[in-house]
Amino acid sequence: MTQETPKTGRVAVTAGLRGASWNAERMKLPFSTTPFSLNTHDGQRALGFLFARGGERKAVLAMHPREMVMTHYLVPDVLDAGWAFWAQAPRSIGNDLRLEHEIALLDVAAGIRQLRALGFEKIVLLGNSGGAGLLSFYNQQSLLPAEQRIARTPGGRPTQLANAELPVVDGLIFVSPHPGQGALLLNALDPSVTDENDAFSCDPALDPFSSTNGFRRPPESAQYAPDFIERYRAAQVVRCERIDAKAREMIRRKREALARLKEAPSRTDKQVASHSPIFQVWRTDADLRSWDTSLDPSDRLVGTLWGADPAVSNLGSVGFARVVTPESWLSTWSGLSSNAVMAKTVPLVQQPALLIEYTGDNCVFPADIQVMLAAMPTPDKTHLRVRGNHHGQALGPDEPNGQEIAGSHIQGWLDSRF
Repeated sequence: MTQETPKTGRVAVTAGLRGASWNAERMKLPFSTTPFSLNTHDGQRALGFLFARGGERKAVLAMHPREMVMTHYLVPDVLDAGWAFWAQAPRSIGNDLRLEHEIALLDVAAGIRQLRALGFEKIVLLGNSGGAGLLSFYNQQSLLPAEQRIARTPGGRPTQLANAELPVVDGLIFVSPHPGQGALLLNALDPSVTDENDAFSCDPALDPFSSTNGFRRPPESAQYAPDFIERYRAAQVVRCERIDAKAREMIRRKREALARLKEAPSRTDKQVASHSPIFQVWRTDADLRSWDTSLDPSDRLVGTLWGADPAVSNLGSVGFARVVTPESWLSTWSGLSSNAVMAKTVPLVQQPALLIEYTGDNCVFPADIQVMLAAMPTPDKTHLRVRGNHHGQALGPDEPNGQEIAGSHIQGWLDSRF
């Protein structure tokens, strides 16, 4: 089922990321916030925060792989629906330098186990933006027999998923779900980079920000030719393959040094085996759809989550996958190697599912949503379209707040399904 909220007149607003925290005026009193220290299956610690008004037997769990969602804008709506809200923290808040999605699933599981121990009878996962890829991945692994779960991360680390308790949940909510961090980045890699060690290296024939290739300065939309788009997308795959190979080579050198240490220890091998390499990935904000709004058209403006100046977003210090380890690149950011890709994980969704799409999203595009919906086999899936940017804020000053509309939809869906 697909529904769409009514459109109003479009007013230009500044593109960019403006936050996703709740409006304090919407947090009706009374409510309590209780912190929990959690033990994960691999012996690590994680945090969870329970928002409740008292007496709830049903809970919504939200988590993002690198962000703390404790002040998420949907907390008030979940509480108003009579559900508790569990904000699960990743083990490394604000830093995905070492993030391996397979290991992050153990953090998700710790939160769900705690909710079950507290007596909650129904648990629904809420994945917003990058949280959707993580929680869909968790759902996939939880539904598989233990022997079919992923045994090793793409970098080769044992996951312990086969022996972990991964409780199955009762439903899933996806809000502005991008197709997974790796799939997102594959579409946004600038393939004109010719040397990964030189942030300014460029093949002019693939430069997305060259007027020769169709770029126009925002707010004007670019106009890329079909043959350029085809060459560009093929070259994005080639660049991803190149970075994958670099990451695997770093891991191979370390493993071989570790193996040699067991036979004939040497100072060089000890140094290589002890070293944890870190590398930079530049120019990761170049999805052609962000700059040419005629491609997969929507209500979005020209620009990306980071703004409308590609010189800043593509070369600045803040950006997706800017600093990574070989392991985190392969597990999280590689569109070719990551397991946490929605196209791979939603085909196992069996529970009731709600997907909310924001029509002015600069990060999630209509075609991405359609791929997810088509791959989701559950007969009980609802697709709602709401005007708003990636975090649901209004697209114009006289428009309603899309966050509140999305929250109202979630309340109605929870009521009708559970």
